[in-house]
Amino acid sequence: MESLYFDDTFLDELDKKAQASPRLRMNYDLRNSAEDHSQRMFNSLQPGTELPIHRHPNSSETVIILRGVFDEIFYDEQRHEIARFRLDPKAGCYGLNIPAGQWHTIHVIEPSVLIEMKDGPYAPPAPTDIL
Repeated sequence: MESLYFDDTFLDELDKKAQASPRLRMNYDLRNSAEDHSQRMFNSLQPGTELPIHRHPNSSETVIILRGVFDEIFYDEQRHEIARFRLDPKAGCYGLNIPAGQWHTIHVIEPSVLIEMKDGPYAPPAPTDIL
């Protein structure tokens, strides 16, 4: 991977791509290759993006917010909300570690950019990992 400087210009460009995406989100992969044993990415999220309630059974997930505001929401097996964490760097709330197997999703309040990290190579979620 070539060197890249992550400044406001980089984040602004990622935001523009997310705004233009039908999914209202865009990621930037930081891995060296698809075979890396970890997942590291920037993720730009726009209000209105939809992410199903899901889990990562074999990995915790760490999210660090760089700009914007969003809620990370935890659920139980019956789809009941059990916890909500507001990530907002202006309020001093910068990140969260989501335990392996925890059902979760997000609700984007303001256009947001985060860094997301998980163990293991990327694999699409299995149907049993979407609630």
